[in-house]
Amino acid sequence: MARQQSHATGILIPPAAHRRDMSFKTEVIEKLAALITAAFGLVAALAWNGAIQELFKLVFGEQSTLAAMFVYAAVVTIVAIIAVVLIGRAAAKAKGEDESEGEAAAG
Repeated sequence: MARQQSHATGILIPPAAHRRDMSFKTEVIEKLAALITAAFGLVAALAWNGAIQELFKLVFGEQSTLAAMFVYAAVVTIVAIIAVVLIGRAAAKAKGEDESEGEAAAG
């Protein structure tokens, strides 16, 4: 059975333990990606909520900075979409690296 040496400690790690460690890393990245995605979704939702509230104020009285709120909502949404795409790609890359390392260790 081939063992891999840990870079941090110099301890030899059995392949099964290394795969578990990589699975944990992938799981942490996936959970972090989901958490960040949810956070950006919340920010975008709150931005649109503010814009819609301003629209109602405009339609029903008490005008304020409606255009600024819509611009803000659009910018936040665009940033959220870009961030979600980049986070998703990073998670997919990490998962692909984990799977390819698992296949290499098995083969």
